[in-house]
Amino acid sequence: MWGEIDPPVPAVREQPSSCPSLSSCELEENSISPEVLQQRYRPIHTLQPLQDTQFVSHAESVSVDAMLEAIAKSASPVKSQQIGDAELTQQERRDELLQQYKSRPLVFLERYHAYLKPQDLCAFAHVCSDDRVQHYSKVIQRRAAACTNRTRVRNQRYAALRALQREGQYFSEEQMRMREPLLYEQYIGQYLTDEEVLERSQEAMQDDAQGAPAGGAGGLAHLLLNSYQERLIQNRLQEEQEREDGAQEEEDEEGEECPPQQKGWEPSPEEKALLREEFISQMHQHFLDGKDRDFNYSEVDENPDYDNLDIVSRDAEDKYFDEDDDSEEDEVENNAEEEDMTE
Repeated sequence: MWGEIDPPVPAVREQPSSCPSLSSCELEENSISPEVLQQRYRPIHTLQPLQDTQFVSHAESVSVDAMLEAIAKSASPVKSQQIGDAELTQQERRDELLQQYKSRPLVFLERYHAYLKPQDLCAFAHVCSDDRVQHYSKVIQRRAAACTNRTRVRNQRYAALRALQREGQYFSEEQMRMREPLLYEQYIGQYLTDEEVLERSQEAMQDDAQGAPAGGAGGLAHLLLNSYQERLIQNRLQEEQEREDGAQEEEDEEGEECPPQQKGWEPSPEEKALLREEFISQMHQHFLDGKDRDFNYSEVDENPDYDNLDIVSRDAEDKYFDEDDDSEEDEVENNAEEEDMTE
């Protein structure tokens, strides 16, 4: 209204600033160390401790060296390569493995766990809280325990084999012929002359007659038993030969090439001796592998007495174990695949 005086407008009060002035904010940050500022403005996801690239102790470092050396010497591929690329040297394989281990130890463990041993597990102590480490640690320990048991069984069977060789009956030519008539025929029987076949029969009768009561009745009984055993051997030989012929026909139908057999070949005495040695060697391996169907292996595998038997020929034992180690290496990848399938 004309002549009225408007009421005074109240002054707006400014809110206090957390940083009263630009110069005061700058002074505040200038008074803070760079390390604190870096920690304040670091992204949250990077605040986790970088444990994956740390070696915790000297013992762990030594374990890493041994682990990398073992994997580098194995047949495991360590790097993707193109056709025509040069093969990595031993040192290059080791360097590649070290880089993988230092950058991603968990991935390293998943990839190469089939080649690790329990003593290698301390190399993963800095990530041992991870569930994957605990899982693969159990896998590695179970595999090592199974390997130890296989080694114990091998040792016991080898000791039993040496004992049976000294006893002389189980690994006699006639007994081996009864267990594997086709194998015997292929290596020895087909090259025997008529005189040698007759001599073999006479020796078998003499072996059966040992310990028999005196008199004609005992001799006749053993003659009949010999005749019966010979018929069993021949029947079994015929069955095994028919099975092998059938398998051979299937291979021929599939187009697989088979080495030609030399018909009418007559080995020399030296070659016959080599064939006999090969037959005996295969029979020994059959026994060690648990393939003798009529033998009770529980009497050997579960018998602690065979742990302390004196093994006469250490060289022969080493040869057997060296051959078996090759088969164990082949099993490593198969075991790894089976473990991955069960995970």
